[in-house]
Amino acid sequence: MRMGRARRTVRDIAYAVYTRRLQRRLESAAMPRHVGVIVDGNRRWARSSEANDGSGYRAGYQAGADKITEFLGWCEEARVEVVTLWLLSTDNLNRESEQLTELMSVIVDLVRSLAESGRWRLQPLGALDLLPADAAEAMKEAAATTDQVDGLTVNVAVGYGGRRELTDAVRALLTEHASRGVSIEELAESLDVEHIARHLYTKGQPDPDLVIRTSGEQRLSGFLLWQSAHSEFWFCDALWPDFRRIDFLRALRAYAARERRYGV
Repeated sequence: MRMGRARRTVRDIAYAVYTRRLQRRLESAAMPRHVGVIVDGNRRWARSSEANDGSGYRAGYQAGADKITEFLGWCEEARVEVVTLWLLSTDNLNRESEQLTELMSVIVDLVRSLAESGRWRLQPLGALDLLPADAAEAMKEAAATTDQVDGLTVNVAVGYGGRRELTDAVRALLTEHASRGVSIEELAESLDVEHIARHLYTKGQPDPDLVIRTSGEQRLSGFLLWQSAHSEFWFCDALWPDFRRIDFLRALRAYAARERRYGV
């Protein structure tokens, strides 16, 4: 028992020393303005023998939610201006009703807690009309109550899908021009990239400089399809509830070491 505690103490000291070393190296490095995170691995974490306490997937969902407040604090320290958290995709809405109910309950509690803290400006991203009424209302209330908060902007992507976002953007663009009497032919002649960008869920925000995905999966799954055209990607093997500050610092170090190229 004493040997086990001694090993943990040595490991904790080494972790703290390494963390401080990474922080010092990053003090003068270029930091991303906007970080997108594909929050992945909560259910696998819940299935693991070390984490499973008999409460099913909810344990993983709750552990993932608990990590988010901690993560946002790390982002503040790194001077990040915008964070986009992908918590629920449109595909996830097809899960078994019991799982979806548990997940939505955790997400609603999380969003309310983040709003009540008064630290961050929350903005929902996604098709709120696809969500249960109480969840959609919680998202809208959080956005309204934090609208004047002068802090980190946190995009909460719930019921989000990249293809759905582009579809909504084009639909809004067509509706806007139709209301002004612009014909399809006239719109086609003048249409450019900025026309689309102005109708995205993230309009007015910088595109993500860095996109992080946890759990070892190396794909975007439709996350911010348009906005991530020039993003740097960092994939981490850790499941989201196990994501540590040192993992985040490593992501920032990798970002700072890359030469940003806005082309092929």
